Amino acid sequence: MFRPIALYIGLRYTRAKRRNHFISFISLTSMIGIALGVMVLITVLSVMNGFDEEIRSRIFSMATQVAISSNNGQTLSNTKSLTQTVLKQPHVIAVAPFVMGQGMLINLGQPHPILLSGVNPEQEKKVSEIPSKIVEGHFILTPGQYDIVLGEQLATELGINIGDKVNIITPRVALTPAGIMPRFKTFSVSGIFRVGRSFGFESNMAYIAIQDAQTLFELGTGITGLRLKLDDLYAAPKVSLALSKQIPSSYQITDWTSTYGSLMYAISLEKKMMFFILLLLIAISAFNLVSSLMMVVTDKQSDIAILRTLGATPRTILGIFMVQGCIIGLVGTLIGLIAGLLLAFYAGDIVSFLEHSVFHTEILASNVYFFVDKLPSKIEGPDILYICIAALGMSLLATIYPALKAARTAPAEALRYE
Repeated sequence: MFRPIALYIGLRYTRAKRRNHFISFISLTSMIGIALGVMVLITVLSVMNGFDEEIRSRIFSMATQVAISSNNGQTLSNTKSLTQTVLKQPHVIAVAPFVMGQGMLINLGQPHPILLSGVNPEQEKKVSEIPSKIVEGHFILTPGQYDIVLGEQLATELGINIGDKVNIITPRVALTPAGIMPRFKTFSVSGIFRVGRSFGFESNMAYIAIQDAQTLFELGTGITGLRLKLDDLYAAPKVSLALSKQIPSSYQITDWTSTYGSLMYAISLEKKMMFFILLLLIAISAFNLVSSLMMVVTDKQSDIAILRTLGATPRTILGIFMVQGCIIGLVGTLIGLIAGLLLAFYAGDIVSFLEHSVFHTEILASNVYFFVDKLPSKIEGPDILYICIAALGMSLLATIYPALKAARTAPAEALRYE
């Protein structure tokens, strides 16, 4: 079967057992170095993707994607027509009203500041994941029964269980014969949610029926704002901008980027910097590949001269050594790819094994890393593609100088001392 002479000889050189074992060792080291670099890059980026996804799921199960409220802190007016305008916007798939206010939760004499969110349970399911995060009780908030849903962390700290009665004190006051008294109301705990002890959601948020919140904060039938759900999280700024041009300036529009945009940008920047830093591992192996090929070129001076005298062109010699270098880079990349995918896929299980069977200690403690107790990992196709392209590209660049050096070998000079 016909094969290009450069490819044929290059493959023979790669498989051949060299006279100089040190050169073979350097070539093997280069291959292993490239494999280790690719493996580490895939594993680290997959773990960072896992942490990124965990943070996003924790934040956006609680945080509002887009919210519309009043600029002057008053209740919204014309909510029906406003809702119709909002639902006509691209990417908006659901809208839910809410009443937001601050209060003080007291249980057995223990006070705790809290942010009360009055919601309609059926509508809230369309814009938030909180109803699906209930671990005890339920998310049924019947108006007039004054039920309340708390976070697991707050319930644990204050010793609150399902069915317990808690008092909520608001900043508003009431005039009584005894003088000015703060407004308070007793609520019954009907549910406890869990979203991970991150960003203070479990310790600071509580949910009550929207009608109960209106009564508690003396809003009549008014609401604090509208919460929007989008089909594309990253379309929030575009939706906010479009709405600002269509609704009166008395409305205030906020989205998640104003609160968590800097955090998401920092995570993205950290991932990019980590990619370029760990790419240096592959670059070091590429330098080893240059050294290995230069030694091969020196070792094969007589072979190069004989090939030239038999009619091989400089381009053929160039191709021979480029094939050899590319084979080393390709094999190293493939080994690193397989090892990296396996390590990334089983990263959580490996860390759990080390925790329980080797070190007998908790490496990832949820009270330290505040939202995970198991190493998360998520393999993404674009990351794998970029890593493999970078590794193969560096291997190809590493072969250029040694191959050019071999192509410029003068036959007479190479055979002078043979």
